[in-house]
Amino acid sequence: MSTDEQSGERVIARLRPHARALFWPSIVLIGAVGAMAYFYGSFADTWQNLAVLAGGLLLIFLLWLLPLLSWLGKRYIITTRRIVLRSGFFIRVRQELLHSRGYDVTVRKTGLQSLFGSGDVLINTGLENPVRLRDVPSADLLQSALHDLMERNLNPIAARRQSEASRNPELARDQNPDETTAWGTR
Repeated sequence: MSTDEQSGERVIARLRPHARALFWPSIVLIGAVGAMAYFYGSFADTWQNLAVLAGGLLLIFLLWLLPLLSWLGKRYIITTRRIVLRSGFFIRVRQELLHSRGYDVTVRKTGLQSLFGSGDVLINTGLENPVRLRDVPSADLLQSALHDLMERNLNPIAARRQSEASRNPELARDQNPDETTAWGTR
């Protein structure tokens, strides 16, 4: 039994950016293969026919394979305890956000993203730059799921302090030294 299973952590969703990002690279692939098939063998010199093949393969590599690998290299995993962001193909970057830390979730959509039901999910963790899940399918559903997961994983110590403070206002005033004091009163 792994530690994830022992702690009760389960995977809720595995996401990638919307596959719409592969539309233009796929058009390039179809066009390049069609052009190579049409023009190969139509030149008298062998080097010209090989140049058509080399140019087509270079075009396919640069404008289809590299965007495909970039898209495959981005993955977002939502579990019951955290959000895991993975990116990169040769150099991997992994970032984790715990739901118990609390954060603010915002969805930003362009017109095209609204048409396809996707959007950018911005997770503000209190740091300088928010974490951005780019062009995620079903962004509104993801936002509500993240809110639910964050509520379930509230830090138990913070929840206990909050409930104690609501029962005893004197305790709340003593635990919050950041309140402004004006003329000797709070």
